[in-house]
Amino acid sequence: MRVTELPEELLDAAVELWHRAGLTRPWNDPHEDCRRALTGDESTVLAAIDAAGELGGTVMVGQDGHRGWIYYLAVDERRQGQGLGKQLLAGAEDWLRQRGVPKLMLMVRQENAHVQDFYRALGYTDQDTVVLGRWLDTELETGLDAEVTTELDGEA
Repeated sequence: MRVTELPEELLDAAVELWHRAGLTRPWNDPHEDCRRALTGDESTVLAAIDAAGELGGTVMVGQDGHRGWIYYLAVDERRQGQGLGKQLLAGAEDWLRQRGVPKLMLMVRQENAHVQDFYRALGYTDQDTVVLGRWLDTELETGLDAEVTTELDGEA
């Protein structure tokens, strides 16, 4: 497996991998997230690609001038347990080091203990912070509220 920037022709495969890994959310367009990272000056998507050109995993990495962040670290379920996640994470860390970024941050959902254990085993620690957010796109927020209400109404 070689780790390199995600080629355009594997963008759909990356998004499919993210869906299978449970990393996508309805309010984020993963295709747009990927394109934005690949065309941005301070971000990219790294991909693990085998000799046949098949996608084995991805990690999105970027920096804000103060800290580096990773998203969408995913390994194809058929290739898990082979060190590929560690290889992708090391690639992201190297990408950040080359840009002089002193610290890497990431977010893991509270309920995802298995992934938290993966990062802790690699030296990542809880930063004693709370992540807060606010919608800047009120149309998108309104659409999501309507989706949730409709889903809840259907459960009644």
